Amino acid sequence: MAELEGKRVLVTGSGAGIGKAIATLFTERGARVVVSDIDAETAEKAAAEIGAAGVANCDVTDEAQVQAAVARAVEILGGLDVLVNNAGIEISSPLLQQSTESFERIHAVNVRGPFVAMKAAIPHLMESRGNVVNIASIAGLGGSPLLGSYCASKAALIQMTRVAAVEMRPTGVRFNAVCPGFADTAMVERLVPDFEAATQVPFGDLVAQKQGRLGTPTDIAEVAAFLASDRASWVTGSAYVLDGGLSASLV
Repeated sequence: MAELEGKRVLVTGSGAGIGKAIATLFTERGARVVVSDIDAETAEKAAAEIGAAGVANCDVTDEAQVQAAVARAVEILGGLDVLVNNAGIEISSPLLQQSTESFERIHAVNVRGPFVAMKAAIPHLMESRGNVVNIASIAGLGGSPLLGSYCASKAALIQMTRVAAVEMRPTGVRFNAVCPGFADTAMVERLVPDFEAATQVPFGDLVAQKQGRLGTPTDIAEVAAFLASDRASWVTGSAYVLDGGLSASLV
């Protein structure tokens, strides 16, 4: 399948985990991908394994670095068709016990980062009538203990996606969000002890009951690939949920 043949793509936070899975699948589907990560060594290794077109690293909390990474990706690729905002962090804490500094940090990465990346990329995406895929979370659609600031940040990302889609519709640039449930990633693994302590339920049992199984990075990459492709030409302003039914269930 070459549904992304020739697409020029920048994926933030793609040195490992979901971002790497997206960069890998997009490359397999014919895209030319630039890997970007805060960890330069991780990014270089991932790019070599994937066969990526190049690397354009940045700390997404630094607007100048983001602008430089987008410019570098455009230089490598000769333009830009797709921006995937995947870089993100989690912080596990009861909301009203969380420090202001950590609250600000998660919003700097999860909200401000995609915002400045979209601003930097939009002139190039308007030229190509391209699109943006923002990796959000079902945490942006509902509340979860210990993830108050993460939920707030992903809700903000979903709403930014919707507003950008409406505002930019006349230009032909599409914006969509992907909202995964619990997936088999290092981020989720770090949350397990706190979740088990809070719920008094083994995490594996909780996942089995609520969503059947853990998602995989490839599950998420598949939806991102669809949204980035021309098959989704009439899809914009959407928040695609993939969570094995977790958010659909009342019990």
